Amino acid sequence: MPDPYDDGMRVRREVLGDAHVDRAETRKNEFTEDFQDLITRYAWGSVWTRPGLDRRMRSVAVLTAMLARGHWDEFAMHVRAARTNGLTVEEIREVILQSAVYCGVPTANHGFAVAQQVLEEQRVLEEQRVLEEQRGPEEQHVPGEGPVPGEDGDDERTGGA
Repeated sequence: MPDPYDDGMRVRREVLGDAHVDRAETRKNEFTEDFQDLITRYAWGSVWTRPGLDRRMRSVAVLTAMLARGHWDEFAMHVRAARTNGLTVEEIREVILQSAVYCGVPTANHGFAVAQQVLEEQRVLEEQRVLEEQRGPEEQHVPGEGPVPGEDGDDERTGGA
C-alpha cells in the first residue's frame, strides 16, 4: 500500500518545487514537525493525489480558497504552483476576476496585486534563465572569480562612471 507521506512529499515537491519544500523541511522543528507531517500526509498525500480532479483544477480551487480567506502568502505560493500545474496567466486572471463577484472587489484587487507581483518575478527569472542558456560558458560569471561584467568601471551604458 502506498505511504501517504511519501506520496505527499513527492506531490508537494512536484507542485511547489524542491527549493520551497527544502526550506520548509529546514525550518521544521520539534514544535512544528507534527504540523508539517499533517500537511504532507493529508493535504498532499491524501487530497492532492485523489483521482477526482487534475492538478490544474485543484490549483483553481486552492487559488479561490486562499483568495477568499485572504491568505496572501499562501495565495502567492499557489500562483506559482498554478503555473507549474499548467494554468496560464490568463486563466489565473480569470480565477481572480470570477472571485471578485463572490469574494468582493477589494479582495480581488489585492489578489490581482499579489498575483501580478508573483508573475512578474517569474517572468524576470525566466528571462534571466534564457539569457544564461544563450551565453556560452566562457561568458557566464562565476561568483568569486574576477570582476562581475560591467562592474569594472568601463561599462559603455554608464560611460564608465
